[in-house]
Amino acid sequence: MKSARFVEILFLIGASGLTWDTAIADVYKFVGRNGQVVYTDSPRHHGYKLVIKTPERAIKPVTISLGAGRRLGNDSVPSTSSRELPAPDYVPLMLSGQAQKGRSLDMRRMQYANVIERAAYRHGLDPALLHAVIQAESAYNPGAVSSKGAMGLMQLMPGTAARYGVRNPYDPEDNIFGGARYLRDLMGMFRSDVRLAVAAYNAGEHNVMKYGYQVPPFAETRGYVSRVLGFYNGYN
Repeated sequence: MKSARFVEILFLIGASGLTWDTAIADVYKFVGRNGQVVYTDSPRHHGYKLVIKTPERAIKPVTISLGAGRRLGNDSVPSTSSRELPAPDYVPLMLSGQAQKGRSLDMRRMQYANVIERAAYRHGLDPALLHAVIQAESAYNPGAVSSKGAMGLMQLMPGTAARYGVRNPYDPEDNIFGGARYLRDLMGMFRSDVRLAVAAYNAGEHNVMKYGYQVPPFAETRGYVSRVLGFYNGYN
């Protein structure tokens, strides 16, 4: 939707320092070897990925009264006349409940994209996998608390938070970096098998081992793995 795209562009302006004039063009992203993220409207090589395709802005007429006896170029404008000039269409759209929910999710995803990229680079993970786990766990809500006591964006249990030195599980950066370290350890434990690492994130590594290094036969865990992999594939 146009309004969601406009909000997304605003987030990129704040994150990258782009000016308004460049923000209305297509926006490309490049992640360097050192993890530095660059946004630009003028990609220098094929390593840049198009992240925002800005649609042509709809043009609406706006009426500006010029008063009696005014002249524009060679056109005389009487006092009862007006001239139509183009204005950008930034009128908020009326969205359905589902569309509003999707827009809100996109806004939260953009809000935490930078820290997710840094945590993924620090711990050797695919940022898309971190996004997928966070979306499944909390839908990017840093204040989320489960009935079992899991906390924050990556829904860390108190013991896991303590094990990985997370002092404040409701602090987005603290939570994401702690959760990324845990996920990295699970990936190492299960030889980079994403399915098993994700299953262990939900059910615990001991359950994955107990059931012969397979996804445990728990309905919740199997549904969770399917959901996370669906999000993960959608990011790639």
